[in-house]
Amino acid sequence: MCMADLVIENPSLLLLLEHFGMETALNDTSIAQLCKHFRVNMPVFLLLCNLYNGFFPQGKELNPDQFQMSDLIRYLKSSHHFYTSEKYPQILDYIAQLYKRQHPKDIRQLELFFREYFEEVLEHLRYEEEIVFPYCCQLLQGKIEEGLSAFSSAEYRDHHTDIETKLVDLKNFLLKHLSLEGDFILKRKMLNALIELENDLYIHSQAEELVLLPLLEHLELKGRNG
Repeated sequence: MCMADLVIENPSLLLLLEHFGMETALNDTSIAQLCKHFRVNMPVFLLLCNLYNGFFPQGKELNPDQFQMSDLIRYLKSSHHFYTSEKYPQILDYIAQLYKRQHPKDIRQLELFFREYFEEVLEHLRYEEEIVFPYCCQLLQGKIEEGLSAFSSAEYRDHHTDIETKLVDLKNFLLKHLSLEGDFILKRKMLNALIELENDLYIHSQAEELVLLPLLEHLELKGRNG
């Protein structure tokens, strides 16, 4: 499978390459060659490719022993950086531009909506960065430190939420209820940014739900059974 052909068919795969630091001329490089060169677990990479292409695996299709959790966490951490360092500032910048040319009251409502939503996203990301990912790494090493000894995949599953779903309300507000005369180009750019954020958050959430959680449960079971 030539990676360049896949990217041409689905340009959002460029973001997946970016998450793994695969910054290179693709030429006719296959997925296997690309993963070998950048030392990325191919089952993890293929699974994420499928998620970006809209194919969602069932639990029975996954062999936990094939997947390197460290590479999955690497992808998830890079996603966090993308949301906080690129998409969030980008959308706030669009809102700031609208303040200069539109009715401040309408734009203030849009800004409050987005800031409140993204604070929920940040809370979710902090929980993963401070608790889930350290627990995963310690579980891989076979030694859970005291501060995380009471944590488990069951708690993570209960805490896990689909952080992208509320973006639907924000898109609807922007598209259906906000008149931006003279700023249709900016409206389009902002809507596209929200859609890109929503799509990547959804893939991020599915990677956790369909892959990370089953891997955690598998490792915990192996630990209990020796």
